[in-house]
Formats: sequence, structure tokens, C-alpha cells
Amino acid sequence: MALVVGSPVIASRQYLVRVGVLGHVGRFAPVDAASYRRGARVVCRTVRGLEVGEVLAEAAEEREADGALMRRVTVEDDLLLERLARHREEAFEACTQLLAERGVPAMLMEVEHLLDGASIYFYFLGDPPAAAEAITAELAEAYEAKVQFRRFAETLTEGCGPGCGTDDAENGCGATCGSCAVLSACGAKGHAARS
Repeated sequence: MALVVGSPVIASRQYLVRVGVLGHVGRFAPVDAASYRRGARVVCRTVRGLEVGEVLAEAAEEREADGALMRRVTVEDDLLLERLARHREEAFEACTQLLAERGVPAMLMEVEHLLDGASIYFYFLGDPPAAAEAITAELAEAYEAKVQFRRFAETLTEGCGPGCGTDDAENGCGATCGSCAVLSACGAKGHAARS
């Protein structure tokens, strides 16, 4: 990796990855030495948070990266994605119902919840009025409280507690680390010793 003081980091390898419901294509630098093939489903850290993307190609030239390519999608990520998909339609219906009840002339097109649970996005046709923004803020808060994605997503990215997978773990994975659902997020040394 080359680093020039005052300049963004430019990795020696970058991938073009399609992320988000609108299919934004960006440049992502892997955080490890792994290679990714076209079509690989990956987790990327973007300015919005953790998102699932699809590798399109290795970038032909180096430029400022739009984010980091964290890893391939895991089984645990797929479980979270299934949960998000089940509730996406519910959030869509709740928003359209509130828009109609309050007489807000806005057309909702899509709802997107990021993998890390940090944000939910409501996409409208054209510029929505301020009343629609207030409704989506209200729904985002209620939706988060109902399904509690943030807590689940934090476990997927950070493990099950401080020191998870190590001998110093407060929550004590103990001898069950080999079957832990968040094995990839835990300390590798602790798991290697216990598995």
C-alpha cells in the first residue's frame, strides 16, 4: 500500500463492486490479501456503513478507493440478509400507509436496510416533501426498535462480547467456540486454541 501524507490511501489492488439497492459501482480495496472473482458476494465498508456487494472486476488502474472490501459474505451474513428481506416489505407497507393517512403526495419506490443495521433508506420518486422525510425518520426509529437489527449486526461484526474468542472473554464462549454462530468475528487465536 502506498501512502502519501495528506492524500487518501491507494491500495495496490482494487475491485469494482456493485453495492446497494440502486446498484452503485465503486472501487474497493481489500483489507487482506484475498483475491475475489467476478460475481463473488462480498461485504464492503462504504461511507454509509457495511453493505453487501457483487464483485464486477479487478480495477485496471489504481485510484482513491470508495471504501474497503472486508470479506466474502458468510453464512451468518446470509441469515441477517434473510431477516432484512422479510421485514423490508413490512417497512415499505408501513411507510406507504402513513403517507396515505397523512395525505403526503410522495411515491415510495424502495426500502433498503444496510447489513450493519445502522441505517434504513427510503427511496422516493423525485424529491419528497419535508412531511415524507419526517415519516421516514419516524419509521426508521420504530422499525429499528421492532426488529433490533443493530444489536444482531454488531454481534456479526464484533463477536459476542469483549475479548470474544480469547481466554479473557467476559461472556465466556468457553468450549463452545467451535459451534459459535459468529466464529468469524471472534478472536482467531482464541478459537484456534479452543476448536
